Amino acid sequence: MAAKIKNMTEGRPSSIILSFALSLMAGNIFQQLYTVVDTMVVGKVLGVTALAALGAAEWMNWMMLGIIQGFTQGFGIMMAKEFGAGRHDSLRRAVAGAAVLSAAAALILVGVGQAMAAPLLRILQTPQDIWGGTVLYLRIMFLGIPIVMLYNLLACILRALGDGKTPLNAMVVASIVNILLDMLFVIVFRWGIAGAASATLIAQLVSSLFCIWHIRKIELLRFQKEDFRITAGLAGSLMYLGFPMAFQNAIIAIGGMIVQAVVNGFGVIFIAGFTATNKLYGLLEIAATSYGYAMVTYMGQNMGAGKMKRIHSGMRAAVIIALITSVIIAAFMLLLGKPLLGLFISGAPETVEETLGIAYHYLSIMSVCLPVLYILHVTRAAIQGMGNTVLPMLSGVAEFLMRTASALLLPRFMGENGIFYAEIMAWAGADVILVISYFIVVRKLPSASWE
Repeated sequence: MAAKIKNMTEGRPSSIILSFALSLMAGNIFQQLYTVVDTMVVGKVLGVTALAALGAAEWMNWMMLGIIQGFTQGFGIMMAKEFGAGRHDSLRRAVAGAAVLSAAAALILVGVGQAMAAPLLRILQTPQDIWGGTVLYLRIMFLGIPIVMLYNLLACILRALGDGKTPLNAMVVASIVNILLDMLFVIVFRWGIAGAASATLIAQLVSSLFCIWHIRKIELLRFQKEDFRITAGLAGSLMYLGFPMAFQNAIIAIGGMIVQAVVNGFGVIFIAGFTATNKLYGLLEIAATSYGYAMVTYMGQNMGAGKMKRIHSGMRAAVIIALITSVIIAAFMLLLGKPLLGLFISGAPETVEETLGIAYHYLSIMSVCLPVLYILHVTRAAIQGMGNTVLPMLSGVAEFLMRTASALLLPRFMGENGIFYAEIMAWAGADVILVISYFIVVRKLPSASWE
């Protein structure tokens, strides 16, 4: 098991980042697979209305997931630094502190989620014919927040130690479980949207248990009772890293919900087309997210080890790799986007054709602009890995402002097509803040360590 732990402070940066990201990418593909299967099963078995119900829940569900991932990824920065510095006692205390704070946050989020689900859907003007399915889906998913928090924390612990393979294997197992349960719950038992939500949560629980089984074998994480004596200083340091990332994801999601409110005004067919493309958005973003996770670990470990020279070389390598990847994925989506989108849509031929036209138009716009998104992920993660989560949070504010302003203004001049550009404008706004922030952070690093 120890062989899976990877020290990223030595070796060629491009090879290290790419190999680590590939494991994460494969894991993310499987994670996206069971999300896509949920959508395919619901869209094909239950129809366009049920697909639209999932779409109406998308941003609220993503907001909770984003908050969870923000906290756990922030906690993971401290873990990576302590591991890179070889301070194993501090590493165990950081992991224990993150576990306690994550448990508390999960309980709070369950209550907040249940309380806000229905009022937020009203604010978003969710159409009445999809209201019941959307509320049901959200309530089940929000009850499962502790499971989602557990998996994300465990995955961040493993990634902080340079282990990208165990989360990958966990996702493979979870994907298989989810697909089988989707077929059982939705197709055989006819549990509808509730069945799809339940299958997702059970699959995440399986992946969590898989990670726990492997973490127990890591000698560096042999915990003692005193490791769980959380001091105010440790809790404050963890929250300093985690809270800005959670807030950043939350405010991005709020912008997304404003977009969803505008989309909801265009009718069920438009919502369904928009939803189908958003499900493929995960595939568009999958490599970018993986490079981001790799950069957080790479930067964190090298900062902890005091190897500042590797920061520039790692950043340069990551940007080149990310741009090449974005062009390849964009070309793939432009060529095969329509057949892929067709997997989500069923109904009368005229309905399918109209929905597919909306979905592919949106997908084409996002694909062409994909390099902008990849720069965003690499740069944001690099800054976070260096221990600054406040400037990336400001990029989240810029993303919110650009997405919201575009969603509210562009449809007035371009009709419903204007909503497709809100996402692109959000990426561009964040990039401006992040590129400037990266050079600000690098200039503040200790010059004595640039050997």
